[in-house]
Amino acid sequence: MKPLTEQEIRAAFVNCTKGEAKRLSVPRDLADRPWDDLDYLGWRDPQAPDRAYIVAELDGGPKALQLRCPSATSGQLRRSMCSMCVTTHTGGVSLMVAPRAGKAGQQGNSVGAYLCSDLACSLYVRGKKDAGVGGRLRESLTLEEKIQRTVRNLAAFIAKVTA
Repeated sequence: MKPLTEQEIRAAFVNCTKGEAKRLSVPRDLADRPWDDLDYLGWRDPQAPDRAYIVAELDGGPKALQLRCPSATSGQLRRSMCSMCVTTHTGGVSLMVAPRAGKAGQQGNSVGAYLCSDLACSLYVRGKKDAGVGGRLRESLTLEEKIQRTVRNLAAFIAKVTA
């Protein structure tokens, strides 16, 4: 992924108003992110723990989503699988819900997916971050094929939000 500026990120949101995009918390460490290892930029909002954001390069430009998620894990710590990167975690996967873009979102419609709670799918796929014992299933896919699968899954999720 190519490095993005704060202004590019704010302009890329497709499922919130321009005012909401202007007020949301963008990471201050954009220059320090491992851009070469990222398929998308994802972060949790430190001021609003029930909010998360994803920015991906699709169709020649960035597209960003605002997500709602649980602020804290409940007492149940069970093993779950991320629907984007197919990494399993004990208590490290959250249902994240995106309001649909446009009129459908204004009417309260949303789309959900189970994602790594820390939104570090790209790093788990590449082995740069450890999900613990059994976190990555043994697969016959190459690293490039795993990366392509993650990108396809994310593109499909974004397409559902923008449809």
